[in-house]
Amino acid sequence: QVQLVESGGGLVQAGGSLKLSCAASGRSVSASVMAWFRQAPGKEREFVGGISMRTAYTWYKDSVKGRFTISRDNGKNTVYLQMNNLKPEDAATYLCAFRRYEGVPRDRGEYDYWGQGTHVTVSS
Repeated sequence: QVQLVESGGGLVQAGGSLKLSCAASGRSVSASVMAWFRQAPGKEREFVGGISMRTAYTWYKDSVKGRFTISRDNGKNTVYLQMNNLKPEDAATYLCAFRRYEGVPRDRGEYDYWGQGTHVTVSS
């Protein structure tokens, strides 16, 4: 079992920044994939970006490239999502996900464990 706890959400003005954190516990995440998804009210959960915990390779949804950056700290079993130049359409609940095996998955069905999410509100 893996437990994921997100933090760092809040209210920010358009153009502002936030940094989210996801702390994993229960097993080492050093040979796995972790990712961020988001879900706005009434919308499907969508992939935001992922990171290989072993190589730090990252991949992103097109609309966040150049604005969002995922990083990791294996010693802390933690993944971060730095979000810059936030737009109203970025407002959502952001969820952390964990996959036991390496790859570059974008589909929610390819992840094994999920956090409860942290809310991000962007005012225009």
